[in-house]
Amino acid sequence: MSWLDDSDDLDDEYEEYDESDIRTRPNPKANRPRTKRRPAHDDAQIGRVLGVDRGRYTVMIGEDTAEERTITAARARELRRTPIVTGDRARVVGDTSGDEGTLGRIVGIVDRTSLLRRSADDTDQVERVIVANADQMLVVVAAADPEPRERLVDRYLVAALDAGIRPLLVVTKTDLADPSAFLSHFDGLDLRVFTSARDEMPVDEIGEALIGHSTVFVGHSGVGKSTLVNALVPSALRATGHVNQVTGRGRHTSSSTVSLRYESAAGRGWVIDTPGVRSFGLGHVDPANILAAFTELAAIAEQCPRGCTHLPDAPDCALIEAAERGELSETGMARLDSLQRLLQTFADKAEQAPGR
Repeated sequence: MSWLDDSDDLDDEYEEYDESDIRTRPNPKANRPRTKRRPAHDDAQIGRVLGVDRGRYTVMIGEDTAEERTITAARARELRRTPIVTGDRARVVGDTSGDEGTLGRIVGIVDRTSLLRRSADDTDQVERVIVANADQMLVVVAAADPEPRERLVDRYLVAALDAGIRPLLVVTKTDLADPSAFLSHFDGLDLRVFTSARDEMPVDEIGEALIGHSTVFVGHSGVGKSTLVNALVPSALRATGHVNQVTGRGRHTSSSTVSLRYESAAGRGWVIDTPGVRSFGLGHVDPANILAAFTELAAIAEQCPRGCTHLPDAPDCALIEAAERGELSETGMARLDSLQRLLQTFADKAEQAPGR
């Protein structure tokens, strides 16, 4: 027998305790509780990032199709810590019509095939990402005005090979000076070289090497890189400058990295123009990868003991022993000197590291 009354009025008696009208404190930051779950964005379109300007990204959607178009997009909040650079393959949602005044949203980045980076100097661990998904690097250097710098080119080569990018070299202004002595510094490397003069710019020859590739152009300010880009892509209209006759330095004319389409009767490719630089730090590079940029020395170094530093005081170093026996040519000796200078930079950095 229950102590509760079985009368029909029981529910009415306890109606005041009904929880159906309970009130909860609203979320002070949003109408709905926040969640870490993010939408899958299965409808996202994949586009090529052509350039970045003050937080807005120019993205090509539908590349090489009848619906190819260029849109402007912003970065999604969840990607605020993810660098998005020229050459990236971005996942875009929102308004991707490309109409004036519209804005898409980048919600993800497709896995990169390569990433070219540099640091401010060799002791700086902060990386400056230059371009993503390039498979070639065209190093532009002048035969004169300004004078060519062999070791700067060495640094470009190291950065390219560390990123898995094939390097190419073009020497401009050969009407001002003979580049033979400079080019001898790179004897033995698997490096295709083009030469260019004021009235003899090998546009077709260089263009042929660009077809089917994404090629990043790098070089010291004032070497004629923007002039070469304008010749290859007439619609680029990249600003050109001059070299200061007192300091011998070029003026920065390209202020941003941008992808430009190269087109010819034989095919298409991508030219990625970058601002000129006077230094190229390698603080981000694994020293073990530097030797790969010196092909002919790497073959000799296979005889070195495990863990060899290849520095002048390294015991039983096959490179040093080959130099002492006179087995390296004059060019080989210069290359060895360049290699050791780069390796010494990393050795000094390690000694200066905290805790040592």
